[in-house]
Amino acid sequence: MRHAFGFLLGVLLTPALLYGTAWGYVQAGRSFDGTGQEITDRTRIYGSFALLAAVGLVMGVIIVARWASPLVSLVPALALLGLSAYFLADPGRVLDLPGRVPPGGDLDFGLRMMLGSGVYALMGFALLMPTWAPRRWGSRREDEPARPEYHSAMDR
Repeated sequence: MRHAFGFLLGVLLTPALLYGTAWGYVQAGRSFDGTGQEITDRTRIYGSFALLAAVGLVMGVIIVARWASPLVSLVPALALLGLSAYFLADPGRVLDLPGRVPPGGDLDFGLRMMLGSGVYALMGFALLMPTWAPRRWGSRREDEPARPEYHSAMDR
């Protein structure tokens, strides 16, 4: 049951991570002037940084949490890495995908930039790491009580 819930949570987190980073990137880019080296919209940049920090926090919790099924991180990791590999194989076709999925506009630009810059590959590899920990795949139940260890004077 734990892994079924983990799979479902991973499926739900995948678009949240994709769209969260893309929207945060676009809003951050619109809120400052790079040539004039000044912030033009402080409210927008604070909101975009808060969203990017929230995405980073969710990723950190997924990576570190011992209670979470490894599928919570494996599903988004495979999606992000698969999308990045597909981009390397056929960039034109992959960069056309955001235009086919709602919502459009500036979010499409953010999705393309995050994909083309390798940020999604970086996120995918970071999310893949917890799946290699054997403790994440095992059950949390303690069926057998811990056996005490006895040491004798002869062991020294």
